[in-house]
Amino acid sequence: MYDDLYDGLAEEIDEATRILLDRGWEATRVLEDALVGGMAIVGVDFRDGILFVPEVLMAANAMKAGMAILKPILSETGAKPVGKMVIGTVKGDIHDIGKNLVAMMLEGAGFEVINLGINTDVEEFLGALDEHKPDILGMSALLTTTMPYMKVVIDTLVEKSLRGDYIVLVGGAPLNDEFGEAIGADAYCRDAAVAAETASSLIAERRAAAAA
Repeated sequence: MYDDLYDGLAEEIDEATRILLDRGWEATRVLEDALVGGMAIVGVDFRDGILFVPEVLMAANAMKAGMAILKPILSETGAKPVGKMVIGTVKGDIHDIGKNLVAMMLEGAGFEVINLGINTDVEEFLGALDEHKPDILGMSALLTTTMPYMKVVIDTLVEKSLRGDYIVLVGGAPLNDEFGEAIGADAYCRDAAVAAETASSLIAERRAAAAA
């Protein structure tokens, strides 16, 4: 299944998912060991420049074929995702390939992702946070002119005393670590693979701190 995911073979992933369930695997085990495990390899090779965007999109599409079978079973058993993320491209910006790739990689890492699309204003972000109660807010921008809007959203969270409720991740071609730090984000993620790794590690840290 790792090879089939890597090669973006959706029909084979569909069939293999059914075979594992027929063999008595729990849906959570199929998700974590087969699908998430396979996508982790895709993520590492994307980060290291071995795979490129088209290959990752094909792998994510293959993962979706398996998820379509597992989702109804997982919801019946009440299995919880690794975490939940609301993500959107900020107001004034209509670029979404990178943001959609981040959403796919996070789903591949076991997250539930609410994708708000493009041109998302602060009210839409706040409404989604209130409705979905995610762990993470993700914002994307590809234009230098729309980058500052990320600070508008973060400042609004601060004003409403909500900033501490969410991990805030930002990304996009013109951004860097310094910008992420300057606007008060928890982390800047340079690509989708880094975003998935960062999201997983920050959620684990936050939960460990809460349990301490």
